[in-house]
Amino acid sequence: MILCCGEALIDMIPTPTATGQNGFVPHTGGAIFNTAIALGRLGVKAGMLTGLSQDMFGQQLLTALQDSHVDTSHIITADRPSTLAFVKLVEGHATYSFFDENSAGRMIGLEDMPSLHNEVSTLFFGGISLVCEPCAEAYTALLVQEADSRVIMVDPNIRESFIIDKARYRDRLDRVIRRADIIKVSDEDLDWIAPAPSDLDAKAHALLDKGASMVIVTRGSKGANGYLANGIRVSVPATKAVIVDTVGAGDTFNAGVLAKLSMLGLLKKPDLTTLDAATFETVLRYGAMVAAVTVSRAGANPPWEAELLP
Repeated sequence: MILCCGEALIDMIPTPTATGQNGFVPHTGGAIFNTAIALGRLGVKAGMLTGLSQDMFGQQLLTALQDSHVDTSHIITADRPSTLAFVKLVEGHATYSFFDENSAGRMIGLEDMPSLHNEVSTLFFGGISLVCEPCAEAYTALLVQEADSRVIMVDPNIRESFIIDKARYRDRLDRVIRRADIIKVSDEDLDWIAPAPSDLDAKAHALLDKGASMVIVTRGSKGANGYLANGIRVSVPATKAVIVDTVGAGDTFNAGVLAKLSMLGLLKKPDLTTLDAATFETVLRYGAMVAAVTVSRAGANPPWEAELLP
């Protein structure tokens, strides 16, 4: 099982009303939640570890996970509010205003973490759940605790406006990166992590030097570059799509990468160090194809496996 560890929240998406003004419609979302949903829809055994409210939004999130065949046995429930993210769309690109104080997801600590099932082979972390405390430290501790025995994938998905103490966050992110097997970053994330004036390839290799087996850099409409610790570098184009909005695009890409590695039987620590170029390219192309479906429709609405069949 691939266990997605992190935020599940409600995206309040602007939608025209009968009066012509925009209202906000609640859609399930969150970077880690979106990846879990996409994995479940792609037919891969996936689960979610998060803090969920007992309110109506928490129930909406729980139902959505179950409807997409995501295991919910690791979820921590609490009598706290759900996290809300109000979305502003400009030419298909999303910016967010978060309401997360004292939320069910944010307030979990390491002592709340459930024991992981033996069938959990891979853990996926990232997003705002690595920023906001106390949950950020709880997820980091879990990652470090499990890194020797399970595959770890991280996508920081950096939201700079959410970061209050940059030095503290950079320290935490460095600890996370040093224990990760797979690191996926956008080119913007990479520039934030490594602001020194060097090219993208050099910055990606600097992440590999911290111990990862695989680094993937997504570049929006320019596609994605992939780097392996064994020296292989590949590049794939973005799959063509009519873009409605980009909400959940990177999250779905992550699911595609994890799903294809799982389908090929390669989601194991030793196998990640010996991938060949052709296989690595196949993995990235699948991630790009899955993400292209998501950006072609409103909200984070990943495709089902059957939608990808020719």
